Amino acid sequence: MKKYIKSLLYLSIAIIFFASCEKDEARDIYNGGTAPVLTASAKDSIGLNFNTENDKAITINWTNPNYKFASGISSQNVSYTLEIDTVGANFNGPNKKTVSISQDLSVTYTQKAFNILISDLKVKPGKVAQLEMRLIASLGSPATNLISNKLTFKVLPYAPPPKVPVPTAGTLWVTGDAFASGWSNPLGAPFNVSQKFTKVSDTQYELVVAFKASGNYKMIQENGVWGTQYHKVSGDAYSGIFQKKDSDPGFDAPAVAGNYKIVVDFQSGTYTVTKQ
Repeated sequence: MKKYIKSLLYLSIAIIFFASCEKDEARDIYNGGTAPVLTASAKDSIGLNFNTENDKAITINWTNPNYKFASGISSQNVSYTLEIDTVGANFNGPNKKTVSISQDLSVTYTQKAFNILISDLKVKPGKVAQLEMRLIASLGSPATNLISNKLTFKVLPYAPPPKVPVPTAGTLWVTGDAFASGWSNPLGAPFNVSQKFTKVSDTQYELVVAFKASGNYKMIQENGVWGTQYHKVSGDAYSGIFQKKDSDPGFDAPAVAGNYKIVVDFQSGTYTVTKQ
C-alpha cells in the first residue's frame, strides 16, 4: 500500500513539473513591431466621376508590421483597420469611416465604391472635400496597435443617379379618392393647383394637401396622363418606398383627416407623409 501511495506521489510531482515546463515554454514576450507605411496609387486627389464609376479610383498599399516576440517574428494573423475622415477632425469626427481588412496588404476601390464609402462622411456631392486616411494594424489587443502615416486627398463626390426616374417635365400631382378631387385626371380647378407639388430640387418634391380619412391616391407626372404614374411599392400611409410604374397599389391615406405634408425623394426612392 505504501509503495502504491509513493508511486502516486511521484506521478503527481511529474505532472506538475511538466505542466510548469509547458507554461514556461508557452509564455512569450511581445517585442513590438514596425508601424505600417501607407502608400497609394493616387496622389493629392482622387478622381470620381459617374461616367467612369467602374474605373479604378485608388489602390492603397501598406507594409507588413512584422510583429515580433521573444521567440521570433509572429505567425499570428494581423488585422487592419482603414480609417477615413475629413481633414481637421483628427480621426475623431462623428462620421469617421472605418473599414476592416483581414490580413491583406492592399485594397482597391472603384470610383463608384469609393464614392459610396465616403458618403458616410456626409460630404456634399459637387463640392470639393479634403480627406485623410490612415491604417491601424493589430493582433487583436490595443497594446499591439500600430498606426501608419497619414495620407491626405482632395475629392469631388458625385451624387449617384436617383433610384426612381424624376418627372420628365418637372411637374407632379396627386389624384385619388383620398382627396376631394376623387380620381379625376385631368385635374380641374381648383385641384390642378391645390394638388400640385412644389419642386424643391431636381430630386425632391413637396406638397401640403388636405386628406380625407380614407382612400388611396397615385402621383402623376402630367395632368391628364395615367401612363407615367408613380405608385407605392411598400410601406404605409406615412412612409415607404415607391417606383415609376403604371400599376397598383396606390398610396394609402392617413387614418385621420387633415392637412399633411407629402415629401417625395426620387434620389432615395422614398416618401414621407407628416401631419401639419
